[in-house]
Amino acid sequence: MRFLIAASVLALSAGAFEARAGGCEDAWYQRNSIYKQAGYCFRTPRAIRAFGNAGCSYDAVEDVPLSARQRAEVAQLRAYEQSYGCPQ
Repeated sequence: MRFLIAASVLALSAGAFEARAGGCEDAWYQRNSIYKQAGYCFRTPRAIRAFGNAGCSYDAVEDVPLSARQRAEVAQLRAYEQSYGCPQ
């Protein structure tokens, strides 16, 4: 019985780790996609590789014109990234 419980806990932990790893990447990509569509000029090599800076207009995140819905979505994605300790 103890073996089954331990095996179940390990399986859940491994699954949660995999979900977090993919979830972190997905959250980062979704959040930055919102900024890209709104014209943000990325600074990090990772973001520039993923999105480029062609056609960008805004150097500061706070200057990017986002709708209330987009701001809420960005806030949710950031909260997810923080809660799972995702790399920035």
